Amino acid sequence: MVITVAGQFCVDLVPRLSSARVEPGKLFDIGPLDIRLGGCVANTGLALRDLGADVELQAMIGDDPLGELAVKLLRAGGQVSARLTALPGVATSYTIVLEPGGADRTLWNHVGANAQFDNAELVGDLLHLGYPPLIPAVLADGGAPLLSLFERARAAGMTTSLDFAFVDPESWLGTLDWPGLLGVMMAVTDVASPSVDDLRSMLGIEQPGSLDLADALCRDLIAAGAAVAMVTAGEHGLALRAAPAARLASGGRVLAALGPSWADAALTLPSIATHLVTSTGAGDAATAGLLCGLAEGLGPEASGRLAAATAAAVMSGRRPTPEVIAGLAPGLVRS
Repeated sequence: MVITVAGQFCVDLVPRLSSARVEPGKLFDIGPLDIRLGGCVANTGLALRDLGADVELQAMIGDDPLGELAVKLLRAGGQVSARLTALPGVATSYTIVLEPGGADRTLWNHVGANAQFDNAELVGDLLHLGYPPLIPAVLADGGAPLLSLFERARAAGMTTSLDFAFVDPESWLGTLDWPGLLGVMMAVTDVASPSVDDLRSMLGIEQPGSLDLADALCRDLIAAGAAVAMVTAGEHGLALRAAPAARLASGGRVLAALGPSWADAALTLPSIATHLVTSTGAGDAATAGLLCGLAEGLGPEASGRLAAATAAAVMSGRRPTPEVIAGLAPGLVRS
């Protein structure tokens, strides 16, 4: 099966920091700069590639030096099918990732060319789109472009998949009707895989992240229309739920045959990450593990374990190759 990953794409600029200090007029010594591909398209798509899936990447970049660098980085990382559309006179999106030792990351993002992404070519069996808050054109007119894209994909027999991103309450995005938009999106989404922090920011939830909250949010996503929902909760782990068999049967080519093993599934899994190098891309990696499990016809527990192992691999600074996954999830049988 072919999985298309489309939407938000950027270049990550990651300075190595021993601490994070901002004091006007001062100069502080820091480590070297890591430059790598980031965003949903790169993080989820390349993790899927490493897991052995057949992947098509689709995104927009600018016709600037950063866009040229993005193409070079993509080519240097290994064979993958990609359609990167260079927009004239537009800047390529980038994110400055601040990860001081012992603290969670802070992300400074420039949306750039992602602001104009509102469609995708329908290729393959599953369309995974991320992240609506960072590709805001799909949210125009109450989410009409996203609704149209997913309706066309489902009409073509594809399974639709959606991931989100943190919504800054101080930005214009924070003024949107996220409960209403979530309802619109879940009505046409077969697989949803947000993080608990994504949903907390979208829905104004003050309760701290936990596996219990992740499980409750999974239940809400299923009730809103999703066939399969996974909510990641960082160091706590992940929650995974599925709808009844009839809903799975209408979930496109990837889900149609999974009803007997997936119907009404509900489970939580603790994180298996033991060596933390970075948290950047961990949620995207978990999504890749889930989608790969679904595409391979694995059951809920095996797919959940694959999602947890893929996230743990990325958090340890490794690519989630089959060999790495085998070491992290002993006994996991894959096709």
